[in-house]
Amino acid sequence: MGADRRLDADQVAGADLIGGCPYTDSDPHGQIARIFVGAERFDLDIDFHLDFDLDPTWMHLDEVCRLTEKYRRGGRVAVGHVTKLSMLPPDTLDAVARRLADVGVAVTVLPATDLFLMGRGHSHNVPRGVSPAHRLGSRGVTCSLATNNVLNPFTPFGDCSQMRMANLYANICQVGKQADMRECFNMVTRRPAEMMRLKDYGLAVGKSADLVVLDSETPDMAVAELTPVLYAFKRGRKTVSRQPAILHRPQ
Repeated sequence: MGADRRLDADQVAGADLIGGCPYTDSDPHGQIARIFVGAERFDLDIDFHLDFDLDPTWMHLDEVCRLTEKYRRGGRVAVGHVTKLSMLPPDTLDAVARRLADVGVAVTVLPATDLFLMGRGHSHNVPRGVSPAHRLGSRGVTCSLATNNVLNPFTPFGDCSQMRMANLYANICQVGKQADMRECFNMVTRRPAEMMRLKDYGLAVGKSADLVVLDSETPDMAVAELTPVLYAFKRGRKTVSRQPAILHRPQ
């Protein structure tokens, strides 16, 4: 009850999103239900860390989809990790993807953390534990790639580069087609903006001048080459600059 009261206080204070981690709760379905009730009461978006293991025989994702449909929160619910999906055969994964797309639940895959933490009990033949976001996306699910930990016990490496996440994901999930590589780029740019319902995303007059300039000619090659950032701007103000590499040829 104390946690519930704290949530109410935080929501009244002006939060615009509520999150949960049902697999850490003694009553996972109870937590999911409370999150949806709070989201409806205060008109909040929802984000869950969900189904973070490699046992595909049961999922809390089913309950999240059910309540998303019940409360008509499609387009305002996202789940992260869902590493269980990496263990599903193609037909079952297709059915889950259709359900996610139909009710409007988005998925964020966290390649660095998921790869580092999953399968640690295996002495050999270690599973990757990274859900196939590009396959979900091809079936209409809004998907993104991200990292939720950098240089901590859950992911003891990283530099906050989203391009590194896109490249890492493409390697792990054996993405080789140009169109799929381009979608990896979209999953660290356009798709997160769709997931967050950002109205001022994009390059056009009147949009927020939040820009990252990459040393690449095409999005797919930016992923393939792990292209470095040359400049970054926040609302038009330059925040990062880096000189491009110079190749010094023999005289």
